[in-house]
Amino acid sequence: MPTPLTSIRLDTKLADEAVRVLKAKNRTEAVHVALREVVALGQFKKLMKKNAGKLRFEAYDK
Repeated sequence: MPTPLTSIRLDTKLADEAVRVLKAKNRTEAVHVALREVVALGQFKKLMKKNAGKLRFEAYDK
């Protein structure tokens, strides 16, 4: 199934830096990687808030 195209304005210097830092093939891939990271971070924060003080990390206690 083809992916719909979306046109956005980017700071090209910032986008090129993201390509370099993320080792992406191009700006599009860098944007996709960054968006996945933001979503994952949001989910992680939600999980941590929900389980605050309830989790134990075995290696932490050693």
